[in-house]
Amino acid sequence: MVITNIYSPIFLVFVGSLFFCGLCDFPPGSCDGYTNIDEPWRNFLFRSSSFPGYPKNDGGLVGNWLRFSGIGGDTVVPTCYTGPVGGAQYAIHVPLTYPTVENQTVTGTAYGDVGACNYYSIKMNVILCPGSFYIYNASNHPYTNMGYVTYHLHCGPNSCGPLAQCDTSGGCACVAGYQMPQKALPTPQSYGCTDIDECVTTPGICGTYENCVNTIGSYTCSCQTGFIATNPKLPSGPSNACIDVDECLASICGPGTCTNTIGSFLCNCDVGYYFSHSAVPACQDIDECLNATICGPYSACTNTAGSFYCLCLSGFEPTTAALAPGLSNVCIDIIECVQYNDICGPNSNCTNYIGSYNCTCDHGYRVWVPDVISSANNPCKDIDECTETPGICGLNTICTNVPGTYYCSCPGGYYPSTGILWTVGVTYCQNLRSVLDDITPPQGETKQSVFLGNMEGQLINNSNIQLPGATVVNSLSASLSAVGVGPYATSSDVSSAGDGQTGSQILGLAGRLVSMMLQPGQNQTKTTVSCSTVELSLRTIKPGSHNDYGNNLTANDNIMEINMKSLAKNNNGSASVAFMTLTGMESLLSHQYFVTENITEMYSDIITAVLPSVNNTNLTEPVNFTIQHKKTQTDGDGMVTCVYWKDNTETDPSDNAMAWSVDGCWVSFTNDNYTVCSCSHLSTFALILQIAEPQPADNFLDLLNQMCVIVGLFFFGLSILTFLLCSWNPKINNTARLHLCITTASYQLLMLWDSKYVDQPLACKVLAGLLHFLITASFVWMLLEALQLYLLVRRLSKVQVIQRDGLPRPLLYMVGYGVPFVVVGVSALVYSDGYGATAAKACWLTTNRNFNWAVTGPVIAVLGMNCVLFGSTLWSLRPTLASMKSDVSQSKDTRLILFKILAQFVILGCTWILGFYQSNLFFKVVFIVLNSQQGTFLYVVHCLLNKEVREEYIKWLTCSFKSSEGGSVKDVPSVSEDLDKAEERKVQ
Repeated sequence: MVITNIYSPIFLVFVGSLFFCGLCDFPPGSCDGYTNIDEPWRNFLFRSSSFPGYPKNDGGLVGNWLRFSGIGGDTVVPTCYTGPVGGAQYAIHVPLTYPTVENQTVTGTAYGDVGACNYYSIKMNVILCPGSFYIYNASNHPYTNMGYVTYHLHCGPNSCGPLAQCDTSGGCACVAGYQMPQKALPTPQSYGCTDIDECVTTPGICGTYENCVNTIGSYTCSCQTGFIATNPKLPSGPSNACIDVDECLASICGPGTCTNTIGSFLCNCDVGYYFSHSAVPACQDIDECLNATICGPYSACTNTAGSFYCLCLSGFEPTTAALAPGLSNVCIDIIECVQYNDICGPNSNCTNYIGSYNCTCDHGYRVWVPDVISSANNPCKDIDECTETPGICGLNTICTNVPGTYYCSCPGGYYPSTGILWTVGVTYCQNLRSVLDDITPPQGETKQSVFLGNMEGQLINNSNIQLPGATVVNSLSASLSAVGVGPYATSSDVSSAGDGQTGSQILGLAGRLVSMMLQPGQNQTKTTVSCSTVELSLRTIKPGSHNDYGNNLTANDNIMEINMKSLAKNNNGSASVAFMTLTGMESLLSHQYFVTENITEMYSDIITAVLPSVNNTNLTEPVNFTIQHKKTQTDGDGMVTCVYWKDNTETDPSDNAMAWSVDGCWVSFTNDNYTVCSCSHLSTFALILQIAEPQPADNFLDLLNQMCVIVGLFFFGLSILTFLLCSWNPKINNTARLHLCITTASYQLLMLWDSKYVDQPLACKVLAGLLHFLITASFVWMLLEALQLYLLVRRLSKVQVIQRDGLPRPLLYMVGYGVPFVVVGVSALVYSDGYGATAAKACWLTTNRNFNWAVTGPVIAVLGMNCVLFGSTLWSLRPTLASMKSDVSQSKDTRLILFKILAQFVILGCTWILGFYQSNLFFKVVFIVLNSQQGTFLYVVHCLLNKEVREEYIKWLTCSFKSSEGGSVKDVPSVSEDLDKAEERKVQ
């Protein structure tokens, strides 16, 4: 809608030659639809440019009707201001002649003062609205960072808000003694004026020897102590300087001599007095009675001027009644608690009263008769919380009663549900395997590392609590079991090279746990805790204790000798030492971390010595460790080396940051059973045996073993083909021999490839299980062959006609493969992680939890039974062999029978007993040759020495074999038939 101006245009005023105003009716709705702007920072006296959001820009207000109000001002400034001003970098001013009639519009030019006054022109409309306020409308905004700057057209007392005032120009400034913050915008309610600390902003404002005190909006000056204003009636200040006060004029010292100083004074007090600057007089009597012990116990001290005297309390008298009481003649009382040490009985407190006493039981104890105080006849007895409150700790827990209290812990293989912090009624023991299964590790971490990290976090966050020994032992045992070492480990992924990072983390946990075992308040303590995984000894002495327990600590028969008095001397009289062994730690901190050209092996337990809660850990003299050997050392075993665990991972990111080191440790003494190591520092220690590089004979043995096994496998193959392809006499049962060949050849062939799959966990585990089955089956078939031979000889000795030798085939199959299947199956169910890579880099049975006995046990049992059966067989043949005649033909048969008997000794595996005698090269060579040639002896005895088998070989080779011609293998004599012939001769 267009509104026609009903007034003729007139010029209202000229400002220079640039300003023109038009007078017209205001657009309808302008005084109702304006935007109210009440931002106080627009005031032209607000000059800050360091507030967040500087500079402001009003480009977004173009085309809008604007009303300015609030404590910032209600009118746009009419003159030029250089920035920063009003929150903007450049100001907009409106030099118009404002309308004086309501509802009329003045149109003219406003200016943006960018770099210079009136630099940019802005078309501006101004209306005087009902209510006597102006509204503005700009048609353009030619430059950024320009803003409307305002002032108060009419100043009032509250125009600028609290603590601010409006000056005659309409600007807002803080009242005297206040200032606007430079880095904050004022709010619509206040400029935020803050008090000016004149004492800081104007150093020396009060003058010399004066104190400046800031007040709200002002400050005050006062003379320092020892000074007074020149004119005491007026406040001090630069015009009323402070001068020194001569205190000696007022006899301020009293009994003594006074000397005046600038601002103070000195007193040379008489004997029996002391100087107190703040007291009047300054020389005060020395109250000797403030020393509570000056008169001795049970006395009262009375102070006098320059002296004192002592009197015994009522009911007490001096030790020597004729002399005055004092330190040399103390007051004593006839008191039951002193005269009768056991008047209250054990575990009680005796409280003396004048003429009487009272007895109370220690915490955790109570008297037999509740209504009578404790005494020798009514002693305080320990409250057995574990017995009186069954299940106080919960299910699957261990409650341990100790004098005066009890504590809860978990058995081996379990861990508290709340970690190291046990809460009665809340905490319960979880199977460690379940605890690990419940953990969902972040990417890049394992369940074990999260478990150890959680434990470490609890220890760090609760370092001020005290832990019982059982909790410490259980936590250490759980940490070892979680990573797969120790007697309670359910699985082990630790390689033979060890895991130094995890080992170092567990050692760190051990240090924190031991520190939390310390008992505050006791002069000296000796604590020993142990389980199948951990053995720990903790010793503590405090100032005034006599170290009655000596300097030795023990753990698993290892001894640590340390001078605790010397250590305590450097730590304000206190010292704590812990000494421990952790079973399984040698798997983590492997001997392979010791860098040397020699072959190494761990020769002792890994021991750890720490100084919990000791600030100065420097040792004034070496610490001696007596470390037991794992096995008796003999001459030529190698060199025992004392080493400590060095972990520099925080400063050295390389692979060599963790290692066994000999720095600061040396061997002081060694014998066959133990070694004494002296070390100049404390850490984790062990003995490592260095052995010279293997001699070439070892390579010879490896080569000999491979060659013999290959030869044996060849003859095993010939034997298997002979047993399968030849037609044997129905009396002969070759079932046991055939399957003995198959199982023995199979495991010997697999063992040639045993080390090839060490880096493939699943394949290595399967291969180890298969080897376990085949070796066990091989020895079971040896046992069956020995049993059949024994039964055969028994029948021959009774001159019985043999229809068919041996046991029934179904029975042979059931025993030959059923027994190994049961052994391997039970072993896998009990400890499936026992199969896999071993420290010897082979796929076999681990020695953890003595799992290797799953194969060693059956082998030893079969060897024992085979030797017994073989001996019984020879004993049964004794009459037969003794009756043989000495003619040429019979002598030849005898030698053949004797050879077969000796060969049978090898076939039955009896030569495996040589495995117990591997101390020299001869026995090693004999062991390898005989046990690798079972197939050779079996082929020679049962195939090659059989005439008919040889004839059938010849027919096969000449391709002239006919089933109807010549003798068949059905007529071939076996070992039993050889023995039968001998028996027939005996009968004749």
